[in-house]
Amino acid sequence: MFDLTRRNNHHQVNAYNPFREMEDFERNFFENPWGSFFGMQDLAEFKTDVTDEGDHYLLEADLPGFDKKDIHLDISGDTLTVHAERRSKVEEKDKKDKIIRMERSYGSYSRQFDVSGIDTEKIKAKYENGVLKLTMPKKEADLPASKRLMIE
Repeated sequence: MFDLTRRNNHHQVNAYNPFREMEDFERNFFENPWGSFFGMQDLAEFKTDVTDEGDHYLLEADLPGFDKKDIHLDISGDTLTVHAERRSKVEEKDKKDKIIRMERSYGSYSRQFDVSGIDTEKIKAKYENGVLKLTMPKKEADLPASKRLMIE
């Protein structure tokens, strides 16, 4: 039958709390209403790594399955926007009645980054093997010009 002996493994036992579960569901639903139903938690953003390489930052973004022509980099003020769009080919395939299951996602993906400390004129971008790499040189520190002070 059942083992009814009590074990003390020094682990905190969390009792089932239906109210906590409902709060989590509600919070997730209003943050991403369709994500929990269709498994689209990460559709709206792609994963990035930013490393400090001394004289520049290296931003690497995972964008597998995109064509280079569908990735756009825009700078407005101190904000860099990385925007990628994947178009669906469902309409033409569906007419032939051949789709059995479709799990790949389609749509727009966008992230914004603060580039206030970056020399935006010298940013270099490269896309290969599904990874976008941006080399972003740091701005040169503005050192005050030396000057002689007059004594009153």
